[in-house]
Amino acid sequence: MRIALATALTLLLAACATATPESTLPKDAVPVTRTESNGDVITEYRVAGSLTMVKVTPARGVTYYIYDRNGDGIIDERDSKGGPMTYYKLFSW
Repeated sequence: MRIALATALTLLLAACATATPESTLPKDAVPVTRTESNGDVITEYRVAGSLTMVKVTPARGVTYYIYDRNGDGIIDERDSKGGPMTYYKLFSW
């Protein structure tokens, strides 16, 4: 039983590490990148003109992602519980 649990957890961790936010986008997503005056790089991904995801690479700090979860083309600032809709990539190798 312990071996099965350890194997399942290892496979789950490997799946999380290999999935990138960009890999979850449709193939026809069009990226548009701009650099802000403070050095932050912002990449917007659009599908058929509708905004689906924003990738923010700060001049200092870690990259984070903001999604449009309900598909209305407007980035969601808060979820239904009031929490921010910001996602960070936790593992990478």
